[in-house]
Amino acid sequence: MSTDPEFWLSGPVEGVPALLQPVAHALLQVNREIQEIMEDFPENRLWERPGGVASAAFHLEHIPGVIDRLKTYAEGNLLNEIQMEYLKQEGFERKDKTKEVLCKKLEVKIKETINWIKTIDPGSLTEARYVGRKKIPTSLIGLLFHSAEHSMRHTGQLLVTAKILKES
Repeated sequence: MSTDPEFWLSGPVEGVPALLQPVAHALLQVNREIQEIMEDFPENRLWERPGGVASAAFHLEHIPGVIDRLKTYAEGNLLNEIQMEYLKQEGFERKDKTKEVLCKKLEVKIKETINWIKTIDPGSLTEARYVGRKKIPTSLIGLLFHSAEHSMRHTGQLLVTAKILKES
């Protein structure tokens, strides 16, 4: 594991508004931890579900999907057909969903999201936003925080699953 300090102890992310630094720090930490744990993870165990928990591949696929969907809601939009299909396919094994491909998609989605966060006006953080077709009310900052929090939750689950599979 990295000997670098966690991102929240590394100072501000250039260009990210001060109120959104925790979101950027959490997403950057998610990427670092996942890339490190998956570095020596055996490809042939990617889809295994020890004890019935979600596979490592599911988490690798779910995190960028969640980030993408929450960004869509943060922008005031509904999910499109491509996003709905991605959601339906999360966790279903396919040969093109390799460790390398899934880790790269995660890295790219987090970089894109950090760049997008840099464009957010901090004055808009309390503006109303809505989730899904049922239009469940929240706020822009609520969606951004949940994106980071949910990603970190799945990172923890992935780290435990990966450790179990590596050592068994």
